[in-house]
Amino acid sequence: MPVDPELRSLDIDIPAKPDALVRLSLLLADDEVNLDAVGELIESDMALASAVMKAVNSSLYGLSGRVQSVHQAVTYLGTREVAGITFEMGLRAAFPPAADLEPIWDRAGQRGFLMGRLGQTLGVDAWAAHSAGLFEECGKAVLYRHAPEHYPAMLRASDSDAELCQIEATGFGVSHDKLGAALCESWGLGPAAVASVRHHVDAQATLQLVGPPARRAVLALSVIVQAMLSDSDSLDDVVAEVAPQAALDTTLVLRAARKLEEQLAEAASHGR
Repeated sequence: MPVDPELRSLDIDIPAKPDALVRLSLLLADDEVNLDAVGELIESDMALASAVMKAVNSSLYGLSGRVQSVHQAVTYLGTREVAGITFEMGLRAAFPPAADLEPIWDRAGQRGFLMGRLGQTLGVDAWAAHSAGLFEECGKAVLYRHAPEHYPAMLRASDSDAELCQIEATGFGVSHDKLGAALCESWGLGPAAVASVRHHVDAQATLQLVGPPARRAVLALSVIVQAMLSDSDSLDDVVAEVAPQAALDTTLVLRAARKLEEQLAEAASHGR
C-alpha cells in the first residue's frame, strides 16, 4: 500500500516488509490456512525459527511442556499467535539492533499477546488486535533509525507518549503514531489495526475513541491493555469508559482483562 502523501515530502524512509512476512501474509490470506506450509515457511529461516521457538517456550505462553518444533508451536498455540510472534521477529529484524529499542520490542510482544488474547475472548478480530499491539510503537523505531544521534534524547526527555509526539512533530514534522500507521499500511495490515496504531496515543491519554464504530474495538483493547501494563488500579474506570464506546460488554471485558492480568503476573513470577 502507498505511504501517506503527507509523509512523502519528509526525508524518513519506511522499511520494506521482509520477504518472509510477505509470503506468510499470503498464506494467512487463504480461507483455509495450510498449517504445514506456515511451519515450513518459518523453519526455512533459521534465525526466525530460532527466535519463534524461544518466544513460544517463554513463560508468557504458559505451555505445559517444551515445544520442540515450529510445527508443534502452530499446533499448540494456533496460526494466529505463531504468526504474531513471527511478525514480531520480522519487525525487529527490519531495524538495526539497538539497546534503546529493546524495551520497545519487549512491550510489543507482551502487548500483542494481550490484545490478541482479549480479542479472541471478546469476539474482536484477534489478528487485527494482535498486530495492532505489535506495531503500536513501531514509529519510534523508524525515527530511531532515521536519527540515531538525536532520537534517544527525545525518548529520554518525554514523560509520556503524548509529550513525545509533540517533540517528534516539532523535530521531524511527524509523530511516531502517524509514522507507525504509515508503516502498517505499507506492510498491508488491516484497517482496524492501522487505525489503532494511528490513534492510540490520543485514545490512551483521553479515553476517547475515534473513527468508525467497526474499528473502535481494537483501539479500545489498546487503551485497556495500556492500563493493564501501566496502572492496573485504573483498569475498572478505563474499561467502564471505553468499552461502551466500542459496543463491548463492560463486565465481560473486565473479567477477561483480570484473568489475563493473573496470567501476566504468573509469567512475571517465572521470569520471561
